[in-house]
Amino acid sequence: MTGRPLSGRTAYISGSGRNIGRAVAVELARLGSNVVVNGARDRAACDETAALAAGHGVETLVAMGDVADPAAFERIASQALSRFGTVDIVVNNAAIRPHKPFLETTEAEWQAVVDLGLTAACRSARAFLPGMVEQGWGRIVNMTGMNAIRGYFEGAPISAAKHGVLGLTKALAVEFAAAGVTVNAVSPGTIRTEGRDGSDPALLARIPVGFLGEPEDIAGLVGFLAAPGGRFVTGQMVAANGGAAT
Repeated sequence: MTGRPLSGRTAYISGSGRNIGRAVAVELARLGSNVVVNGARDRAACDETAALAAGHGVETLVAMGDVADPAAFERIASQALSRFGTVDIVVNNAAIRPHKPFLETTEAEWQAVVDLGLTAACRSARAFLPGMVEQGWGRIVNMTGMNAIRGYFEGAPISAAKHGVLGLTKALAVEFAAAGVTVNAVSPGTIRTEGRDGSDPALLARIPVGFLGEPEDIAGLVGFLAAPGGRFVTGQMVAANGGAAT
């Protein structure tokens, strides 16, 4: 169907209750994909995302759970595969970004960031890649982030996890290219969110285009990578940051 290049596909988006994750879920639905919405706590927000996606005439599933928890993720994956048979598009968006001096960061705090930001991406790849390989088509998009790649001040575990995600992206892209699976990373710049409205002139001055990105700007990029037009792009980290230096 014209304008619906992902019709018949199913996408799983972690952390899709709001902001970028929600925008990605709605964009992939607009392109025709069924969507699995995931969040750790706010069911009402995830239900709202699912309703917005369903408005595009696709099927939706809300699968709640903390993807950093192996047992919770196993339940999420089981629900998705039971409902749709395969998950063809994976967007690993969930993350936490605590800021704390490195020498004050406990091992448990470090591990929590890495478990959600890196290990969960590995876990979703293990769960959904077999179906992609079997059908000869699949897309994985991992979120990194401009500040994480630059090096977060007082955010060492965030930067470490996101650099790990980039390494995972490149390795999986090479290993599964012949199977028809592309694997890319998207690095958002400064995006308007519930806690950031773009009213700070000093913040805007650091963005060459002069305005904050919207969640939909990132979603559009993910949609391109997932759709047939992105088939020759793999193993890349694509920055969407308004021209800011990386």
